[in-house]
Amino acid sequence: MENTKTFESKTKALIDDLKSVCANYGLGNDGNEFKIITQVFLYKFMNDKFIHEIKQADDKIGNAENWEEVLVSYSADDYEMLEMMLDENTARLKPEHLISNLFQRQNENDFAKIFDDTLLNIAALNSDIFSVFTDGGEKIVLFENLSKYVTDNKDAFCKALVNKLVGFSFEHIFHEKFDFYATIFEYLIKDYNTNSGGKYAEYFTPHAVAKIMARCLVQGDVQDVTCYDPSAGSGTLLMNLAHAIGEDKCTIYSQDISQKSSGLLRLNLILNNLVHSIPNIVKGNTILEPYHKEGGTLRQFDYIVSNPPFKLDFSDYRDDLDSKENNDRFFAGIPNVPKKKKESMAIYLLFIQHIMHSLKENGKAAIVVPTGFITAQSGIDKKIRKKLVEQKMLAGVVSMPSNIFATTGTNVSVLFLDKNNKEDVVLIDASGLGTKVKEGKNQKTELSEEEKNKIIHTFNQKEVIDDLSVVVSYDEITAKNYSLSAGQYFEVKIEYVDITQEEFEEKLKGFEDNLKKLFRESNSLEKEILIDCNNLIFNFK
Repeated sequence: MENTKTFESKTKALIDDLKSVCANYGLGNDGNEFKIITQVFLYKFMNDKFIHEIKQADDKIGNAENWEEVLVSYSADDYEMLEMMLDENTARLKPEHLISNLFQRQNENDFAKIFDDTLLNIAALNSDIFSVFTDGGEKIVLFENLSKYVTDNKDAFCKALVNKLVGFSFEHIFHEKFDFYATIFEYLIKDYNTNSGGKYAEYFTPHAVAKIMARCLVQGDVQDVTCYDPSAGSGTLLMNLAHAIGEDKCTIYSQDISQKSSGLLRLNLILNNLVHSIPNIVKGNTILEPYHKEGGTLRQFDYIVSNPPFKLDFSDYRDDLDSKENNDRFFAGIPNVPKKKKESMAIYLLFIQHIMHSLKENGKAAIVVPTGFITAQSGIDKKIRKKLVEQKMLAGVVSMPSNIFATTGTNVSVLFLDKNNKEDVVLIDASGLGTKVKEGKNQKTELSEEEKNKIIHTFNQKEVIDDLSVVVSYDEITAKNYSLSAGQYFEVKIEYVDITQEEFEEKLKGFEDNLKKLFRESNSLEKEILIDCNNLIFNFK
């Protein structure tokens, strides 16, 4: 049996092979390359998962030398019974949909159409479970016509893709858990995790930050809870949160304006056995048109995580937000449109308020914010902090090291909300932790496992550690003008050393002698400067 590292290497090699095919057919670094790579990878994963599950479900298939012949021999009724034995995380495929069938049909005419039709048929067959919705109710199905992205040699392109898929099987790694798939997913999307001209940048939260957020939110055994991210991106925060809770103990909800992000999040859910949550993944503008509602009002959730865009031009719909319907949601106000630099509008302030409004009475949340938010002395920032303190719904703040995100120089902190925390608040200054490393052209700070665990333990146990953490009351925060910066609460320590009268006089004499020496040097320099000034000659030519 090959070990996990071997399968990880093989899986990454498959991803590299698919990218190589795209490059060979003129799609390297093309805007559509990510669609091809992610969809073909998903097809391979679903194919192998289906094979794995039917072998487990039916001994006749599992024990057969040629299981494909047995599968094809099934009657329609027998096949339907077999499908009923599969769990909800497994896509339903017909024998003609399997990669092995496509591989055998490569010499048929118009292979690109055969390939595309196979993917489209799988998407249609599984649309009820695997589709992502838009806020207007439209379905975004699993697969699309992929050959349209190449202008020439469509058949050869599709054959090259299929040939890369038969080299190895995922069958032996379906027992692997979150860490394996998180690593694979990050490798899969690493070249595509950038803003491609859309309204929101598709942020990828570092796993160190995501892990700290999840582990500080989830403590003890949790059952049957709802988890939400109003700016989900590709889902790193939600996956870490679901893993900390247990994938079978939570239901995921999300919204993101980017179709690309919604597609990547769906892939992440499939990899992590969270298929039951796919219908709750919505493409749409959370701030303007929040989708998830109950009885006409915004739905509230047990856990919320978010790394929202910090600054963004939302001037085209800013005035639409300023309405009676939004008075409660945006209680602290809506940023005005500046005369210059509209792109600097602080949209994250709207996301914080939306999250506060979307939290259940006993709910918890963790939000990535620019560190300037935690000390701002006026405006919407301070109004939000004031409400958090006055309503006693604050758990604490962790200020991260600079460059924890390789793609931004903005210093970030994580704001933790907890409506049940009526006691003290823990503030952590982790800015001094981490090791600086080069990532491409950027410098990044990485936290070691020991440092991550130290932050998590300190937060959860509310420990006081010199120059790292403080535990303060809501009254103390009020007295500090609602500042949530740990540094402003650190005790200034002065060390006192007992000395004798003789030692004191000796030290004082040393200071006096040193001062006299400095004064003599100063007088000497003063005289030299005056002499030099007198020797200056005005020379006019």
